Amino acid sequence: MTLVELAQKMRGYIEKAAKSLSDEDALEAVNLYPSWKNNHEYNEIGERVRYDGILYKVLQAHKSQAAWAPPEAPSLFAKVLIPDPDVIPEWEQPDSTNPYMKGDKVAHNSKTWVSDVDNNVWEPGVYGWTEVAQ
Repeated sequence: MTLVELAQKMRGYIEKAAKSLSDEDALEAVNLYPSWKNNHEYNEIGERVRYDGILYKVLQAHKSQAAWAPPEAPSLFAKVLIPDPDVIPEWEQPDSTNPYMKGDKVAHNSKTWVSDVDNNVWEPGVYGWTEVAQ
């Protein structure tokens, strides 16, 4: 077996193992996931793909098209919102398909907030968030 053949075989095992990672762990290893491809069959709901260095989950089976790249197709892909667990990101309005989960931290209006509930789509300060003392 050549080195290239061995690497291709190992890549298959790595991609299988990556499927079992939590979102938090997956975000630590984004490069384990394949890049989004145009004209590709996405048949596995929950499958993760990279697009411009950002991790997305497949929400429904489909054959990709150029106009349906992950950022442009929220009915097909959900962005994993906490890209680096060690960095508190700016809050962004999630869709119902990619809510914040209990314990997620965000920055909003010059404050830091932690989600009190799973599946949180509310703006910090409105419902489901507690301000973190600085």
